[in-house]
Amino acid sequence: MAKERKDFLRRIVEEDLHSGRYKEVVTRFPPEPNGFPHIGHAKAISINFGIAEDFGGRCHLRMDDTNPTTEDPVYVEALKDAVRWLGFEWDGEVRYTSDYFQRLYDYAVELIKMGKAYVDSLSEEEIREYRGSVTTAGRRSVYAERSVEENLELFARMRAGEFAEGEHVLRARIDMASPNMKMRDPLLYRIRHASHYRTGDEWSVYPMYDFAHCLSDYIEGVTHSFCTLEFENNREIYDWIIDTLSLSPPRPHQYEFARLNLSYTLMSKRRLLELVESGTVSGWDDPRMPTIAGYRRRGYTAESILRFCEQIGIAKANSLVDVAQLEFCIRDDLNKKVPRVMCVLDPLKVRIVNYEGSEELEAPYYPHDVPKEGSRKLPFSAEIYIDRKDFSQNPPKGYHRFTPEQPVRLRYAYIIRCKEVIKNEEGEITEILAEYYPDSKSGEDSSGIKVKSAIHWVEAGSAKKVQLRLYDRLYKAREPEGMEDLNPDSLKIVEEALIEPAVIEEKPDVRYQFEREGYFYADPIDYSDERPVFNRIVTLKDSWAKKAQEKPVEPKERKRNQAPKEKREEPERESKQDDTLLMSDMERERFADYRERLGLRAEVASTLARDEELSAFFQEALELYEEAENIAKIVANEVAREMKKSRNELAFGAKHVAQLAKMLDRELISTKIAKELFEEMAKSGEEPESIVEKRGLIQISDPETLSPVIEEVLTSNPENLKRYKEGNERLFGFFVGEVLKATAGKANPKVVNTLLRERLKG
Repeated sequence: MAKERKDFLRRIVEEDLHSGRYKEVVTRFPPEPNGFPHIGHAKAISINFGIAEDFGGRCHLRMDDTNPTTEDPVYVEALKDAVRWLGFEWDGEVRYTSDYFQRLYDYAVELIKMGKAYVDSLSEEEIREYRGSVTTAGRRSVYAERSVEENLELFARMRAGEFAEGEHVLRARIDMASPNMKMRDPLLYRIRHASHYRTGDEWSVYPMYDFAHCLSDYIEGVTHSFCTLEFENNREIYDWIIDTLSLSPPRPHQYEFARLNLSYTLMSKRRLLELVESGTVSGWDDPRMPTIAGYRRRGYTAESILRFCEQIGIAKANSLVDVAQLEFCIRDDLNKKVPRVMCVLDPLKVRIVNYEGSEELEAPYYPHDVPKEGSRKLPFSAEIYIDRKDFSQNPPKGYHRFTPEQPVRLRYAYIIRCKEVIKNEEGEITEILAEYYPDSKSGEDSSGIKVKSAIHWVEAGSAKKVQLRLYDRLYKAREPEGMEDLNPDSLKIVEEALIEPAVIEEKPDVRYQFEREGYFYADPIDYSDERPVFNRIVTLKDSWAKKAQEKPVEPKERKRNQAPKEKREEPERESKQDDTLLMSDMERERFADYRERLGLRAEVASTLARDEELSAFFQEALELYEEAENIAKIVANEVAREMKKSRNELAFGAKHVAQLAKMLDRELISTKIAKELFEEMAKSGEEPESIVEKRGLIQISDPETLSPVIEEVLTSNPENLKRYKEGNERLFGFFVGEVLKATAGKANPKVVNTLLRERLKG
């Protein structure tokens, strides 16, 4: 059964089953095999396979292979491998859109016979020009007047390969004045003279995504077609094709969810291919790549990636997820299961002058998990290596490791103190002579000596040389735009690291925590007994978050040779005081429910919990629409204010607020328009959906709709465009404002920002 706390997609599925709309749930994961799947695909996989699994249904794996110029069997295998590695299995054999080419062609012929499709001979530029803009209707091609017989003949000749690429296309006849520009006679087929990896040279025409996708879903009996938000405007075409062909039930329905956008990461396949082809990375499975193969080779576990997908949830609005959340998931997963061992990255020899012979020390693999069994023998002798960073001849204040005056414990071994520092002619420390305290053995210490820290080490004669690949984030910018934002330190190779022998000889695991260094994974491709290679999966702490929090200190405010003080991290405060102390038992219970079950912010939860009337209004709205966040904000702020102002009954009700929140969640309106709508409905009592329809306030998020507007704005302002390119970046805001003006404030500012940046980079 589905989980108790359901996301909006699972609630849709549950309602469809309960109402009898479908007897069985059938979902599909339909990737295009033109690249390796990335972390965004992992989210889609977990949604499609997870929902099918929750409701006892089936999930198909279907390759959307309608573009022979970019697809490859290598990518097919990578996609199959990713699904299986994440722990899922598809129903039956792998399906391919190319399996349906004949049926799709027949459906296209049927549309032509119905007068609902025609062969167009306009050029690509003319088609774009004829489409119009968001403010002006398009105009239909003169070729739309061809007879059914002529269209059938031309389409058959297109299939036979008689025409050049781009000479003709097949288009649907819908509405060239539609406010949804996707509906302005969309393309259904285009000519491609390329050999398909499965069908060879059998076809010279290939279906477009919008035509093939909905019909492939129908052919397979898919019930719920889950897509990311960029396909929201395509849903109208999806439904039009199925309705126009009068396909018999059960029919599939498309639902959209927010795609995964990850900080410090680019997931565009074009960008990923650019990295591979330029040699910036070693391949699709380079451990710095956000591909599933890359994460897998780096050492991420399937469990950690699925846990991440579960944590971020399924939302209706796009947002940027911090990559630190993914890194937390792998740390949290490995912390519970991997052995801890010692590895020295920058070896510095220590000779213990008063130690003779050798011995083996017992050391647990899981020192912080007592019930977990497992240990190894650590060879110990008079010659060991410590990490160079663990010794300082002139230590800064607060340095707690090894110094000429400060003894230190060797982990699982003895306490040592420095006797002499040996340097070469360049003044570099080459060796430390030390003494040990015989009665300070770990677990049996009777020396009475207090030390401030324990450091890791390896025994000189038995330690094994390993190569370490220290991977970091591929991009240095939180929201990277391209190659210029690459992190030059995304890979550092340590050639002469030394590791304790049990890791190589006993191989208790393939993943380890190298104490104080991070989590590491034996590289599945390059590792060999002769040359062991380990990839750093992730550091022990989120060093990037610390960097972001640090504020630069002016030199005059800092004492000479003194590092800036590290900012103390404080737990997030929920409010200036604990408001629950002033609440009644009933209010406290409501507050806890709003915080824990609904995940509301403390301030909002407190406002609602302490006001009986507001709480009742909120609950009523929540019964009509179950996404709590925006409802809660509207009720705690706007509704609360209106209740204080009005002595009579409110002009609006819970239904109005539920509608408003729903439109906000779906990004149909902006927050600014939402405030205007609330003010109007508070005066008139009219429902927000009715106001939006009457005034045409739907927010425009479709890139295809906005791109011509942006182009028009840039073309109309050549001087400002020139000044921007010469370095006056403040004009970026001017261009955004002009686009918003041209669309009467309806353009989605986030989408406009993204499209403008891409365009101005060109």
